[in-house]
Amino acid sequence: MTKDDCFNLGYISRRVGNKGELAFIIDADNPSRYNKLESVFVEINKSLIPFFIKKIVISRNFATVTIDGIDTVDKADEMVGCGLYLPMTALPTLKGKKFYFHELNGFKVFDKNYGEIGVVQNVLDFPQQAIFQIIKDKNEILIPAKEEFITAIDRTKKELHLQAPEGLIDIYIQNKPDEEDEKETDQE
Repeated sequence: MTKDDCFNLGYISRRVGNKGELAFIIDADNPSRYNKLESVFVEINKSLIPFFIKKIVISRNFATVTIDGIDTVDKADEMVGCGLYLPMTALPTLKGKKFYFHELNGFKVFDKNYGEIGVVQNVLDFPQQAIFQIIKDKNEILIPAKEEFITAIDRTKKELHLQAPEGLIDIYIQNKPDEEDEKETDQE
């Protein structure tokens, strides 16, 4: 199993007690969905290692976990800070305008006013908000990844339909004065 086949569930934040229990921070909208988690991949030395879970108790985004084979303070301390991963198949299927950031990479993007504007290169996750990074030819277009701007997501056709705020796309597609001057200089 590689990281490309998985999603990041969170990380191991600390050891709990003296019998090898661990504290997981679960980075999910609904952490309680994982209260029956049977196994998890732990990133150790850039490799994903599977571990079976003996017991898990979740409170908000925090989980106290007992992992099979981790039964001492030393073994638990070695795992602190490691990332937690699950296969992509463990993600629930989303419908409508809801999406996972990774699933839109490669989708063609259509704006209501401009038609096709490019392809989603990435969804950039900033603390203030997520941003669609769209590439058309060599140009980058950045549009806030807000549900209010999304008119439709067609997962079958791999298309994202938007109605970007007025004037936003113009910033990226209009020739800048410096570019016009360079073109005229090149032609002389």
